[in-house]
Amino acid sequence: MAEQLANHGDIKNFQDLQREVIDRGLCGRCGGCASFCSADDMNALSFDRTDGPRLVCEDSCVKCGICYLICPQIKALDSEVREKFGWQAPIGNYRTITSARTTEAKVAEVCTDGGVVTSLLRYALKKRIIQGALVSRQAGPFLRQPFLAREPDELIEAAGTHFGEVEHLDEFGKAYSTYCPTIHEMKKIGQLQLNRIALVGTPCQIYTMRKMQVLNIVPADSIVLTIGLFCMENFAFDAKVTAALEKKLGVAIRDVAKLNIKDDVILTTASGEVLHVPFEAVDEVARPACMACPDFANDFADISVGGLGSPDGHTTTVIRTGIGQKIYNGAKHDRLIKELRFRSKEKARLHRTEQMAKITAFVRRKKSRARAALAAESA
Repeated sequence: MAEQLANHGDIKNFQDLQREVIDRGLCGRCGGCASFCSADDMNALSFDRTDGPRLVCEDSCVKCGICYLICPQIKALDSEVREKFGWQAPIGNYRTITSARTTEAKVAEVCTDGGVVTSLLRYALKKRIIQGALVSRQAGPFLRQPFLAREPDELIEAAGTHFGEVEHLDEFGKAYSTYCPTIHEMKKIGQLQLNRIALVGTPCQIYTMRKMQVLNIVPADSIVLTIGLFCMENFAFDAKVTAALEKKLGVAIRDVAKLNIKDDVILTTASGEVLHVPFEAVDEVARPACMACPDFANDFADISVGGLGSPDGHTTTVIRTGIGQKIYNGAKHDRLIKELRFRSKEKARLHRTEQMAKITAFVRRKKSRARAALAAESA
């Protein structure tokens, strides 16, 4: 494919991506472009989670245009992806919506909501449906790093969304982000000769993967399961922004032990105090790419998950595809997860209706915000 595309002089390439996305501050640092380039041994691009992708060897670049096409901020391939995965308004194709939680005590101890993602992946690894799972794990203060888990117990350390504690004040001299470029770890898949991998990611990461699968390019062919996280925004902040945010919230960021997002941003301190913060109060530390992203419900994942729409201790789970249904049913059959119970079928139907209403409201809110952000950037 690269050779065929290279024969056309009007093919857009990384320089166009630089101008249309990166220079405009819209790069989400998903790492997809560099992952493809390194997986195909071209290595024209490098990737840094702070600075994003950059062209490091122009002689190695074959001007194939794939890095441009698979960027989630580029609208090319939108119709192809929607057709391939049967997208329907307002939240994409899905089979059912439910609230569930893990039954595994060691998962429940560390999870953010109901621990469903961890238990689903542990089931899939135990049954050898997958050989590994691309997730993220705690790496230090305000930082998570990509991680390829190949054993069920390795997923325990990746569970939950935590800020962590700052052990040294000089750490505040660095910039931090709650976003983790998990998809960049895909380059390891080919090196390890793995062909059945699960990917857990944000909407931009899952969408990039789907674009790669539409184009039938490596290493996307090795991804057999995608679990997508509901995502309103991720955050990026340095020492100056942290000080301003602390003043606004009335709490030291170093004391924040856990982050969750439902109807608002939920911060839990090390002492157990729970703070509910409206999105408007933290928008100033949201990544610019997140403000321009229209996808909340992770429309193209096999299973989409989040806390919105479920009571505390449960995960809202949107099952979208056959493979998603198979793994969910298997974990449920093996009693690794259990669904929220209701006194009647009518109560259950009402709960699902309320879930859909909340998700749809957030979908519309994020789409509206994205339109406003792009309009402001273009003005």
